[in-house]
Amino acid sequence: MKMEELVREIERLKEERNAIIMAHNYQLPEIQDIADFLGDSLELARKAVDVDADVIVFAGVDFMAETAKILNPEKTVLLPTSRATCAMANMLKVEHILEAKEKYPDAPVVLYVNTTAEAKAYADVTVTSANALKIVEKLDSDVILFGPDKNLAHYVAKQTGKKVIPVPENGHCYVHRKFTVEDVERARRLYPNAKLMVHPECEPEVQERADVIVSTGGMIRRAPEWDEWVVFTEREMVYRLQKLYPDIKFHPARDDAMCIGMKAITLNHIYESLRDMKYKVEVPAEVAEKARRAIERMLEMS
Repeated sequence: MKMEELVREIERLKEERNAIIMAHNYQLPEIQDIADFLGDSLELARKAVDVDADVIVFAGVDFMAETAKILNPEKTVLLPTSRATCAMANMLKVEHILEAKEKYPDAPVVLYVNTTAEAKAYADVTVTSANALKIVEKLDSDVILFGPDKNLAHYVAKQTGKKVIPVPENGHCYVHRKFTVEDVERARRLYPNAKLMVHPECEPEVQERADVIVSTGGMIRRAPEWDEWVVFTEREMVYRLQKLYPDIKFHPARDDAMCIGMKAITLNHIYESLRDMKYKVEVPAEVAEKARRAIERMLEMS
């Protein structure tokens, strides 16, 4: 089926199923183009609370689809392919949280939304890269257990002055770990008039050399402040930014900064997902109830 046909069929099935497509900023351009709602993890979580549809097709990775299901237990949430998973989310196991709690029993457990539903069930509150700083500042504790991204933990610790303990020790996003000081130096050399916007999942030495450290949602908000940027996050973010701001120049810091889990979803997967109502996301009720408390607390605090 040609792309135009696929898009027409997707639109027809959306109407038939009373469905909407939610997509993350890292999705392929053609999926961003057909999405009803595009955003970062926080924006998608907020939007999932008040979706007016029977079916949510989630063009993102599995933990995001789980979050949508947790917030919408009565709706059908579809993940277009089971290959859309997040390596970082899978690094944090429940055992890691329990071991950390034994060492620091009074420390609140703050988990990045990039975690499985099972892990979220053990969180006091979840956060995203957009609101982690604000939420940790509000918590009445100087010691925080934070999982699973150690670079975001470093950023939060530096900004708040609190002791932020990464759980596990080496949780990371392999895409953001690719960015190096050499990439920063090359960007400064190639684009002398550009400013650097860097995601807080990047390594500390890259963060230190940035002009701004922001989530993908923050990148969208801050972009109008300057007329040329080098973007240190997943490469498809440049497509989103360029479409929003055609008069501003955006350059990817690396062309190979690509999330395999996000790119696992194609237009054909979206079409088949709507056609066959697959793959349905299910979260056990007990897990969902505990995880929902942590997610709702995040939404209230941010």
